[in-house]
Amino acid sequence: MSVSAYEAPRATPIYSFAALKTKQREIKDRAAEEVVHITENGNAAYIFCSEDVLAQEKARAVEEALYERRVMEVLERGEADFAAGRVFHGVAEARAEVEKRLGRG
Repeated sequence: MSVSAYEAPRATPIYSFAALKTKQREIKDRAAEEVVHITENGNAAYIFCSEDVLAQEKARAVEEALYERRVMEVLERGEADFAAGRVFHGVAEARAEVEKRLGRG
């Protein structure tokens, strides 16, 4: 299981609908790299991006959803173990169990 490194959020590129006429090249260039938000009358209205960016965003969303599911499964398993009394008291006891399971104890 790989853990993704944290990435600080970048500023979201936002353009007005009117900018589609005056800044076509700039918007197209940004959309080739990331999702661009388009507003209409000051309100969020559309998003614009390249096919590659869309595929990357979808893959990232799937990866995040699968990671969240794995975390939930681990938490549920931990809660079930705790409820069933399958717990260790202290680090030494946990280490001893690990050694035992690895055949070294």
